Amino acid sequence: LPLLGVPVAIKDDIDLAKHPTSFGCSGPFVDKSEDCEMVRRLRDAGAVIVGKTNTPEIGLYPFTEGSAFGATRNPWSLEHTPGGSSGGSAAAVAAGIVPAGLGSDGAGSVRIPASWCNLVGVKPQRGRISTWPDRESFNGLTCIGPLTRTVADAALMLDVLSGNHPEDLHAPPPPPEPYSQAIAREPRPLRIALSLRHAFSGAPVRLHQEIEVGLQRIGRMLGELGHTVYERHPSYGLMGLSLVARGESGVHEWVTRVPDRSLLDARTRSTARIGGLLAKTVLPAARRLEQRFQKRIGSLFADVDVLITPTSASVPLPVGKTEGLSSWSTQQVIAGACPYAWPWNVLGWPGVSVPAGLTQAGLPFGAQLLGPANSESLLLSLAAQLERVERWQERRAPHAVGAQAVEAKAAGAQAIGVQAIGQTPSE
Repeated sequence: LPLLGVPVAIKDDIDLAKHPTSFGCSGPFVDKSEDCEMVRRLRDAGAVIVGKTNTPEIGLYPFTEGSAFGATRNPWSLEHTPGGSSGGSAAAVAAGIVPAGLGSDGAGSVRIPASWCNLVGVKPQRGRISTWPDRESFNGLTCIGPLTRTVADAALMLDVLSGNHPEDLHAPPPPPEPYSQAIAREPRPLRIALSLRHAFSGAPVRLHQEIEVGLQRIGRMLGELGHTVYERHPSYGLMGLSLVARGESGVHEWVTRVPDRSLLDARTRSTARIGGLLAKTVLPAARRLEQRFQKRIGSLFADVDVLITPTSASVPLPVGKTEGLSSWSTQQVIAGACPYAWPWNVLGWPGVSVPAGLTQAGLPFGAQLLGPANSESLLLSLAAQLERVERWQERRAPHAVGAQAVEAKAAGAQAIGVQAIGQTPSE
């Protein structure tokens, strides 16, 4: 079996038999009677599911904090968030507790934690991994995806998890070959667009200078690998209107599953109320706009193979950054920090976040590899080529399991003038 004995952690919006699915919320949730389709596939592959991981309430934020289970901290810096909303899974992988974690991505919730934890995070094509018992999740915005340290592990997880339940609303065509085979070959010379522009989100955005420098460095590296890299920007338009209508309507629907809504954060209740209004008024129109956005953005891929953007505009936020803020103020903070990931949720197309470096303060950040519909094989192949040069999997978080032993070994090796195994010169 491909995952025989491999320990895996799953986000707490995924149904696991004999356990509640609380999605970061407080309350007396009833244990689920059956595994969801994705968990069934994990078990059939031999994986050992060791536990469920933390998430903010209903996955609302790119940080993982809440009254139900407290704050999840980043193994790279305990004063910072690992991101969200799949921050618990990302922290578990970055800390070396498990080699793979599962998250869900409705507006960047796999890719942002991957970026902020020096991991590979895949948001696959909508429907690639079944969301059953939900026919679709959050009105088609949310996809399930893996978080791993290496591209090979991500490809293997995607191979295991891909497939559909007969009643899934979305079922894309299967890839021509397993992803694990696709990444074994060097990609052909590609036309790569590098863009630092973001879609309009109604919030002030300031791209962190070290992220900008890191993305430009990645662009030069891809040029040295034989690809043609040039500046080109998607025409996003007002995609954010569709995101808000579909996302907040999804929050409204999920909150109906919460046994005691009085225990929810006031910001969650506010979002759910707005979502209820949007579901009755603008949600159908927002869904119909999707094809127009796909056509608009898709024109970029007439002469471009891959688009690269930052995964986020900000480095990991401090824990408690939005504590005490109103729902509006919180949304302004997160929209300013994370304006790059969510358009691909509206489109339903795949994206892969890969590590792009560390800041001088030692905080990770990432780059997104984005493609048109059903382009996971190409994106993963390019990510694997980049990994062979960047070797990000050799970086170890300061608070990872065994990190102190590695540091002690490195110190002893340096005393006799040799480099420790698993330590790059930059470390």
